[in-house]
Amino acid sequence: MATDRALLVAAGGGIGDTLLAGVVARALRARYAAVDAVVLPAHAQLAGHIPVLERVIPLGERLPARYDAAVVTWATLRTALLPFAARIPVRVGQARRLYSPLFSNRVVIRSELGDRTTHWTEILLDYARAIGCDLADPVPEFALHGDDETSAETLLRVHDVAGEFYLLHPTRGLSANHARWPTEVFAGLARRLNERDGVPVLVSGAPDDRAIAETIAERAGRRTIPIAGATTIGVFAALAARARAVLAMDSGPMHVAAAVGAPTLGIFALQSDEPDRWAPRGRRVAIVRPTYACPPDHRKETCPDFACVRALDVERVLAALDGLLVPAADGSSDTRRTTPS
Repeated sequence: MATDRALLVAAGGGIGDTLLAGVVARALRARYAAVDAVVLPAHAQLAGHIPVLERVIPLGERLPARYDAAVVTWATLRTALLPFAARIPVRVGQARRLYSPLFSNRVVIRSELGDRTTHWTEILLDYARAIGCDLADPVPEFALHGDDETSAETLLRVHDVAGEFYLLHPTRGLSANHARWPTEVFAGLARRLNERDGVPVLVSGAPDDRAIAETIAERAGRRTIPIAGATTIGVFAALAARARAVLAMDSGPMHVAAAVGAPTLGIFALQSDEPDRWAPRGRRVAIVRPTYACPPDHRKETCPDFACVRALDVERVLAALDGLLVPAADGSSDTRRTTPS
């Protein structure tokens, strides 16, 4: 090989999509000496925490090296053109698209063949497998940085949190209407955690989620602390690593928490959320499956009322959390559990 270097192009979707694509980079490292990644500019900070990546290149910037192979996991005409224009000889991407002829190796996505249960990391690995690269344990990785850990320590001191705490991430980052996002059920959950376990609850979120987090904290009462907008994704990860457990709606931060090894409970509300496909992957994870009878046309990007979120059963969430935190038979606390449908 001329450069013994591969390029991962994962420039699309949310931060969870970028993080999960890191398993493809790990698979490529079995064959290539170095792997760089092209990501959305807004995801460059997150990608900088994926340890297998040597360089992170925001989409639109010039490629800094020559590459022997490129894998495009989030294909658009723009991202499909990128390795073609760079004359990368091996170009892996999605089949059955108008731009598919730009790829030398084309992969049919399993979901297009009716598969609705295989985890997305396995589906992503089909791209790497197309050129003889694979991974036995496709668990995403997120490396903590020292400055993020220092900032997390400072934030905990500021809020007088000295012992155990729960980290609650009650939102999802797609197109949820913040003005209509339910808060009552999460306030009830935080209140129950406080009353039952005597442990503070930190309510996280993006800057746009600040009003939601503050409303939840106000309604939950004492020892519920809103920190939405006060953390970078790295600081969130450092807090997650310290938390007794992370309770998170299906979201990018849910995947980040699992990737740093935090006990992570993923909460799936919509019937269309496909928890088997999007469940958090990590050493200590569990999920709450949807039970609300959503209308067939409701999707997370367009849901008009979030009735399924309002209908979440706090006791089911608490039961799933207890199952997650029960030590395994060998004395460890590593678990891979889900609640029943």
